[in-house]
Amino acid sequence: MNEKLVAFERLLNIMDELREKCPWDKKQTMQSLRHLTIEETYELTEAIIENDLDEVKEELGDLMLHLVFYAKIASETNTFDIADVLNSICEKLIHRHPHIYGDVEVADEEEVKANWEKLKLKEGKKSVLEGVPKALPALIKAIRIQDKARGIGFDWDNKEQVWDKVNEEIDEFKVEVAAKSDKIEDEFGDVLFSLINYGRFLNLNPEDALEKTNKKFIKRFQYMESETKKEGKELSDMSLEEMDVYWNKAKKL
Repeated sequence: MNEKLVAFERLLNIMDELREKCPWDKKQTMQSLRHLTIEETYELTEAIIENDLDEVKEELGDLMLHLVFYAKIASETNTFDIADVLNSICEKLIHRHPHIYGDVEVADEEEVKANWEKLKLKEGKKSVLEGVPKALPALIKAIRIQDKARGIGFDWDNKEQVWDKVNEEIDEFKVEVAAKSDKIEDEFGDVLFSLINYGRFLNLNPEDALEKTNKKFIKRFQYMESETKKEGKELSDMSLEEMDVYWNKAKKL
């Protein structure tokens, strides 16, 4: 435990020194760091998907630096400091885990989630969906919306019902496509939302699943590019049937 505290103190001291002496660090604001923090977060998720634990450790460090940086900037105007940040999250965790720090009993994970959402409403939240950031990418936002709704019991009973809903939405989408109506986009969104819901019932994370498919496509496509160039060909000059030959080779790999 002492080693962890020493390491954290070392980071805080380095942050103080950089903020005082480094021209780049001195110029940074919360606004200027924001896009860099988003980038670091995506790099962390990339390392997690790749299961590269050395890289996960590296990216966690980068993200930790950003968290300390924000607290340092805020401390300069006496708004809050890193101690306020840590004490705040500690108090929140204690308050929202009455089954650990109080006398509430829970049967399983679902009851924990339900209690969590009820406590947030008691804290002044007007909607359980307020905890879903507006700026989230649409796919991740859909996952979080469904999780929040499930937390208060608004959910399907089983995956068969959800699959029926998927097929219903696909049928409605086909009708609008055939009619060339102005509802095509809406119905396409409904199809995606229902598929995400079905994936949730299979304990699949749609974001992870899609990213793995993206990576798989990139790997196969780049194989096609590489192999055709070795033979002095260009994909742009080939027919789809010719490209399919290389695509099927890539799939076998």
